[in-house]
Amino acid sequence: MKVIVVYDIKEKRVSKVLKICRKYFTWIQNSVFEGEITASKLEKFKIEINGTIKKDEDSVIIYVFPNDWYSKREIIGIKKGGEELIL
Repeated sequence: MKVIVVYDIKEKRVSKVLKICRKYFTWIQNSVFEGEITASKLEKFKIEINGTIKKDEDSVIIYVFPNDWYSKREIIGIKKGGEELIL
């Protein structure tokens, strides 16, 4: 499955969340990651995130696409992070 992860984390925990996201996904731009992942690895990711964030202060949004998603990504402005590969 393909996933997009977006987060808004308080400053003192942001580096921990960033590190977890980089283990599983490709960095696209500030607080945005995407990638392909198995269901079991996604559950592992969620467990790690849940153990790191404070649910009353932080937010993590996970968009799950069980089938193929976009075939083209258009960037307007500067390109940040990520691979050249289109998922």
